[in-house]
Amino acid sequence: MEITTPAILFSTVSLLLLAFTNRYLAMANLIRGLHKKFQEDGTRDDRLVPQIKLLLLRLRLIRNMQIISVLSLLFSAISMFLLFFGYLDAGKWLFVLAMCFQIIALLMSVYEITLSNQAIKIELSDMGDLL
Repeated sequence: MEITTPAILFSTVSLLLLAFTNRYLAMANLIRGLHKKFQEDGTRDDRLVPQIKLLLLRLRLIRNMQIISVLSLLFSAISMFLLFFGYLDAGKWLFVLAMCFQIIALLMSVYEITLSNQAIKIELSDMGDLL
C-alpha cells in the first residue's frame, strides 16, 4: 500500500462532513421553528412534540456521524504517517479501521434518512386517507 492510498478518504470525508453539517443545521432550524410554533400555538398541535422528538433523535445521529467521520479522517492521517515512517502493517490496519469508521457513518446516514420519512408521515398525518 502506498502512502497516498489513505489520502483517498480526505476528499470523501470532507464532502460527507459538509453534507452532515448542512443536515444538522437544517434540522436545528426546523426544531427552532417547531418550538416557536409550539410556544405560540394555543391549540397545541399534537404533531409537534412527536416531530420534535424525532428531529432531536436525528440531530444526535448526525452529530455521531460527524464524530465518527472525523475519527475516520484522523485514523487515515495517522495511517499515512505510519506508512511514511515504514510501519506498513500498522499503517494498513489503521487505514482499515478508518474505512470501517466511514462505513459506520454511512450506515448511520442511511438510518437517519429513513427517520426523515417518518417525520414527513407525522407532518402529513392530518391528511388521513387523502394520500
